[in-house]
Amino acid sequence: MTDSLEGTSEERRVWLDQLHRRYAVWLRKCLVRRYGAQEAEDFIQDTWLRVSRLSETGKMRAPKAYLLKVASNVALQSRIGRGRLEDRGEHEVDLAAWGVEESSQDETLLARQIVMSLPQPLRDVFVLNRVGGLSNAQIAEQLGISPKTVEWRMTKALAYCAAQLRS
Repeated sequence: MTDSLEGTSEERRVWLDQLHRRYAVWLRKCLVRRYGAQEAEDFIQDTWLRVSRLSETGKMRAPKAYLLKVASNVALQSRIGRGRLEDRGEHEVDLAAWGVEESSQDETLLARQIVMSLPQPLRDVFVLNRVGGLSNAQIAEQLGISPKTVEWRMTKALAYCAAQLRS
């Protein structure tokens, strides 16, 4: 499958069908994990509707990152519109703090999405260490858990991130 948005309406329909077959299950899994099954279904439908209306031409270099960005925008607009935007303790992720100096916008978005999809306890430890620069002992003290628990959560968080990058 080429990730091209160019072509006749029939070619575009085939491209969208291929895109949907390739990424629909993955997108649903990401959104259900992030927003819960009920909200995710609405966001998924709106995401595919927006993608089907694309008019620009060229190559889509990172379809997963693009789909996640569209879905995140759909979710944000929906939650703001319903007055349900809440502080979920989400942190900005600075990739430079990870030692990644240059990355494309798609890579940055994908990394942020992966970190934000971590379960809250793992995400807290990961962000405090990788973004905040805290040691395991400092994190343990701040969160009121043992240093061994911090180490275990960090190991799980890193394994999760690596698995998401491989998929």
